[in-house]
Amino acid sequence: MRSRLTHHKLSLGWAVRYAVWLVLAIAMPLTAQAAEVDTGARDCKTRAGSTLSHFWELSTANDCDTFRLRGYKPVSVMGVFSDGVNKQPLSTAANRSATTSQDYQRHEGLLQLSIRTKLATGLLPADPGRTDGLWFGYTQKSFWQVFSRGLSRPFRTTDHEPELAYIYPVEAAVGMGFTARYAGLSLNHQSNGQAAPYSRSWNRMILMAGADRADGSQLNVRIWKRMSENPSSDDNPDIANYIGRAELSALWPVNPKNSLGLSVRHNLRREGHGSGTVDWYIRPGVTLSNPNAGLRYHLQLFSGHGDSLASYNFKRTSLRFGVSLVDW
Repeated sequence: MRSRLTHHKLSLGWAVRYAVWLVLAIAMPLTAQAAEVDTGARDCKTRAGSTLSHFWELSTANDCDTFRLRGYKPVSVMGVFSDGVNKQPLSTAANRSATTSQDYQRHEGLLQLSIRTKLATGLLPADPGRTDGLWFGYTQKSFWQVFSRGLSRPFRTTDHEPELAYIYPVEAAVGMGFTARYAGLSLNHQSNGQAAPYSRSWNRMILMAGADRADGSQLNVRIWKRMSENPSSDDNPDIANYIGRAELSALWPVNPKNSLGLSVRHNLRREGHGSGTVDWYIRPGVTLSNPNAGLRYHLQLFSGHGDSLASYNFKRTSLRFGVSLVDW
């Protein structure tokens, strides 16, 4: 039984990787072809309209067409300094708990890659000048034991997160100067591509919505339901109790150089597990000719459960700093 489950998890990991590379293989030549025929009649990077309308390309002025690569979550290289590290991942599922402890260091590195591309647009009717979009996104987050010389500096864990999201434009005042800009539905898969006993994975259906205001401030909310799977192959049956079932995030542009972000995840249960993240983005090199440079110095404070799938039930507080590329 264990060999069949191991084969299944390895096959799933390769399937995720194959799907990502297939989308990239399709997107890159189409992107180059689109660039060749672009007449310059419109500039989809002008940031016309609101912040969220620009990000999700909800207006014709912001539409950058399909099969072009965009940034999604921050692309980051960071150092991580924490109060602990999960040396022996555990799970309530049978045969999913490590039997030995690894001599990991609590300080490490963090690498994150995140991209997306729009697969289709105009799927449902919308107000004049506005349009919906079907998106594919992929995020990969790796924790690198860069200070563990005795272990040859391995990658402690890597999480893969492909996602298919449909985003529909809305326009509704919600108070305090905020206007709702979109509603959406996402099918999300997360896995670490490992074999038992280290394998962790789950699938979610996510409802989402976002609002912003004229100064660029954002509010985004996501509520998800875990999709059921066979108990015999469930790596982490209690994962939602720790990582959570809902997330509220906010971003405030303090001034042209500084932005502050806050994200809170909660399990919507009395015990109150989840996590909180505070981000400080500092924009270097702001000039009149380059006011929207995507590179940021990035300082982040994380506290709670689920900074990685392997550590979904391990509570950790860490301070991270480095550089991130956002909204490119």
